[in-house]
Amino acid sequence: MMFRKNSRNNGVREILVMGVFWRILFIEAVLLVYSLVYRWLAEGAGPADLFWYAVRIIVLVAIIVVFMVVSLKQFLTKKIIDPLERIARANKEMEKDFSRADAIDLPPDTPDEITTIVTSRADMLKRIIKVSDERLHLVNFIKETFGRYLSQKVVEEILSSKKGRQIGGARRTVTVLMADLRGFTSLSESRDPEEMVQLLNRYLKQMSAIILAYDGIIDEIIGDAILAVFGAPEPHENDPERAVACALKMQNCLVHLNKEITKEGYPALEMGIGINTGSVIVGNIGSELRMKYGIVGETVNRAARIESNSIGGQVLIGESTCKAVHTAIKTDPPKTMMMKGMKKPLVFYAVSAIEMDGKTIALDVPAAPGLLLDIQIPVHCWVIQDKKLASIPIAGTTLSMDETQIHIRTTSPVAPLTDVRLNFDFCLEAHCFGDIYAKCTAMETVRGSHHCQLHVTAMEEKDRAVIRKWMAEAGA
Repeated sequence: MMFRKNSRNNGVREILVMGVFWRILFIEAVLLVYSLVYRWLAEGAGPADLFWYAVRIIVLVAIIVVFMVVSLKQFLTKKIIDPLERIARANKEMEKDFSRADAIDLPPDTPDEITTIVTSRADMLKRIIKVSDERLHLVNFIKETFGRYLSQKVVEEILSSKKGRQIGGARRTVTVLMADLRGFTSLSESRDPEEMVQLLNRYLKQMSAIILAYDGIIDEIIGDAILAVFGAPEPHENDPERAVACALKMQNCLVHLNKEITKEGYPALEMGIGINTGSVIVGNIGSELRMKYGIVGETVNRAARIESNSIGGQVLIGESTCKAVHTAIKTDPPKTMMMKGMKKPLVFYAVSAIEMDGKTIALDVPAAPGLLLDIQIPVHCWVIQDKKLASIPIAGTTLSMDETQIHIRTTSPVAPLTDVRLNFDFCLEAHCFGDIYAKCTAMETVRGSHHCQLHVTAMEEKDRAVIRKWMAEAGA
């Protein structure tokens, strides 16, 4: 039942007083008419007698009415009207200060029915407050808990929207950021699992904070890889700029993190980042039994392809992102790569700086390495394609190296941006090198032989220590 308040409605004071007044007046009018008719018929009174008799009766009735109205008004005000008005005022106070909602001071002789109303009202308010607090606590718990698995913005959109749990999505233009650690999987195989999880959590905590600071959402964390989105659920005009600035900040943050963890005995981490801008489907993906809020589309695949061509410390962006931010960024010349399943070559740019909000964000360029150690070591090199090793290795010999890069001469060419696994074909002083993972950054033919420059993406710390020892001895 719905009640619509009428602005012409009177308060309980007016209703009771006027109700009593008209009822008393009606009773007295009936008695006056009855008395006049009776006196005229029974006693045969004349018009003059009836007139004065009526005047006396009217004066008496007026006195009685005034007395009854005044006395009843005081009685009703004290017993009924005043307690009800106090309850009404307390209800209005709830709009200003809910904590004082149960503060109603009633006279001790208030009727039981009104006292019961106040008591029931207080109990009801306590239950409402308790339920509201529990519901607010539950909502905050859901937001806080699921905000760790999804973005806070995504959680709020799902909870606030009536269609938040429905399967489906909408097409939007977003900027996708894909970040991945180099060689972390192989590194974790030789270290204590608990230590590696702690290290990974430190890395993810700092990277996540940067992404959220630039108003991005973390769509997925897959092992040591991060998939972030800029432009969903709410789009912004500068989504590409924020994504690029975020990526540069992430790389700079990793430089500082490496300084901390290497002092603790951990190996330095390297991260590659790929960014692409384009149209995706954003929304709930899955079934009624299991669903997730995410993005799908060719833009995501291209971002992953771009990221796969990066080396540690690089931020690569696709053509679409470059067009959106070309006036604000500093890049190297574009590179192209024909990749499996793509009809056109993949074009990407290495970004070193961006101008945003009047500030320049640039990569922390590491100090230029000294001279490489000239050393010749026989090696075998396996090309990695789609995470699979080639069945036949390529034989070669190292020309020079340090702990981050290796130059080799091979019998067959290795295409630039190809991932490889190296194995040194010798042991020295009871030390045998483990597998080394690297990416070919440049390839040239010199006098009929193939020279490849490799950027190391994963090497065991004990192997790095041996190379550092060799370089120190050569420098001495």
